[in-house]
Amino acid sequence: MTIEELIVYGKKYLHSHEVNMLLSHILKYDLLELLNHLNEQVEQDKIDQFIQMVNQVKNQVPIQYMLGSVNFYGLDFKVNKNVLIPRFETEELVEYTMKYIERLFPNKDIDIIDLGCGSGNIGITLKKKIPNAKVSCIDISEEALIVAKENASSLQADITFIKSDMLDDIYSKFDVIISNPPYISPDEQIEDIVKNNEPNLALFADNNGLYFYEKILSTCEENLNEKFLIAFEIGMTQRDCVTELAHKYLNNVKIECKKDLSGKDRMIFIYNI
Repeated sequence: MTIEELIVYGKKYLHSHEVNMLLSHILKYDLLELLNHLNEQVEQDKIDQFIQMVNQVKNQVPIQYMLGSVNFYGLDFKVNKNVLIPRFETEELVEYTMKYIERLFPNKDIDIIDLGCGSGNIGITLKKKIPNAKVSCIDISEEALIVAKENASSLQADITFIKSDMLDDIYSKFDVIISNPPYISPDEQIEDIVKNNEPNLALFADNNGLYFYEKILSTCEENLNEKFLIAFEIGMTQRDCVTELAHKYLNNVKIECKKDLSGKDRMIFIYNI
């Protein structure tokens, strides 16, 4: 079969961009090269691999896990079933956080801690974009930390990794706390492809999805420097509840909510005034 014939076959079951991603991965062509080799004959073992991957994606295995990586903020991160697949909304969290850091900590070498780091996409990206920052990545999952350490190594990012349940075993002070914690309520309906594949540990939280926000906010004061920034990704209905928790546990803070590109409340930034 030719590349063009494989594309036609794949499009019977998947979106065209998914088909092209799989073929690019198997044949080691970028997307433009793929289109320039449509008449090329493909070896049988690669045909078999492609058909197998199409069937798995068709049966709701996330394509990112099939490919073993995902692009986040222009960087390639390894992902597998032990870590949440980074989303575009989290890129927005990183983008806004860098703007707040530039505004609040001009010309300062800052200490950043990423709580619930998963693949390390947030902390590693911040380290790559702010080289003078000292970054620590925290996760309770040993398996997730293995993935994050591999990403830090491949991306040449000097990161401190610690196994901890959020701030439970953390005794240092930081300028910035950033987290995309589990925030889906256990009774909330989500897509089967997410629920059945991605780690539930990274998805669900008690107390209507607010458990980890309260856990962080109720204990973080002893881990914060005098001037600080807390950056959270949130569920689109959680703005008021997270804001209330911040005011409950922290004094003299300013709280700002930002919407994602879909117009949904998605990020909260807490800093002292």
